Amino acid sequence: MKITLAIDSFKGSLTSAEAEQAAKEAILAHNKDCQIDCIPIADGGEGTLAVLMEHLRGSTHIVHAHNPCMDIIPATYGISGDGHTAFIEMASISGLPLLTETQRNPMYTTTYGTGELIRDALDKGCRQFIIGIGGSATNDAGTGMLQALGYRFLDTQRDELKQGGKILKDIAYIDESQKDKRLKNAHFIVICDVENPFYGPNGAAYIYARQKGATEQMIKELDEGMQRFAKVVETSTGKDISALPGSGAAGGLGGSLHAFLHAELKPGAEILLELSQFHQRITDTDLIITGEGKIDRQSLMGKITGKILQAGQARGIPVVAIAGCVEDKSQLLKAGFKGVYTTKPAGMPLEKAMQREIAIQCIKETVLQVLNTGYTDNLI
Repeated sequence: MKITLAIDSFKGSLTSAEAEQAAKEAILAHNKDCQIDCIPIADGGEGTLAVLMEHLRGSTHIVHAHNPCMDIIPATYGISGDGHTAFIEMASISGLPLLTETQRNPMYTTTYGTGELIRDALDKGCRQFIIGIGGSATNDAGTGMLQALGYRFLDTQRDELKQGGKILKDIAYIDESQKDKRLKNAHFIVICDVENPFYGPNGAAYIYARQKGATEQMIKELDEGMQRFAKVVETSTGKDISALPGSGAAGGLGGSLHAFLHAELKPGAEILLELSQFHQRITDTDLIITGEGKIDRQSLMGKITGKILQAGQARGIPVVAIAGCVEDKSQLLKAGFKGVYTTKPAGMPLEKAMQREIAIQCIKETVLQVLNTGYTDNLI
């Protein structure tokens, strides 16, 4: 019999691979003859780089680039084993956790470093890019990234503007004469798990800028700047990104990646399942065990555990979920999970349950509980 393990990371505790290894050991202790297929997964957030590098047989590269405040720091990105594809987590160089509370100000923070990582990957021969754009500290509509790639943003007097969200309201012209020529042959896929438009009540500034340090007045100015910039973008590229789902992600970075670099915006779960050949690998499996640190009804709304459930249902394969924390269990069972199990023992403090060795043991015990449940009797 065959069991497929597709367990996301238990954030702050175990990586996807570590969680699956614990589950695998429990299964083999129960039945040493069981065939087990471990498929490390992620949804575009923490741990995605490591998972992608495993699927792409890649390596990591360190480059010194500019953080959101234009200070030079080391950042890591990945390149696939064949040298063709780069994976960049923009948060590694343009992310909010890189800044102190007092440094957070989206009027000035920039995505310039993200562009530098793209440029470095171009130097190394990459022409395929997968870019995760969660966790940004910016609301510059990707202008910083484009500046690092040779684009120039000019005001009405055709003077060149600097960096940050504050320049958006002043952009009148976009000069592409010095842009990196290698971009013409590059293809970009963007991991984008939000559907916010470029501007407006549900846009980049009003929904996300506050957590990046913006005051109410800044938010108003940033949104007005996004509106102005969207019109200039349409004039320059012919693309209307104002209402494009995901164009407001990462302070508008999603919109500029689409407009200028012709990027496809895709959900992280979709990309990871595609790269891992998940759908092909489960055709002969008898049971799928998935999970993550916390599972609730939001897991059914485009997140990777929900996508795994759908894939199993489409093939009549039972899917069981394990998680450190379980909420909305009745809704999860109603959605089609054959079982939903919490790995944290009742009464155990969360801090203790998150300790690596304890988390491993808890997963093993939970998987044994799964295997001893009636509906798996015909599998083991």
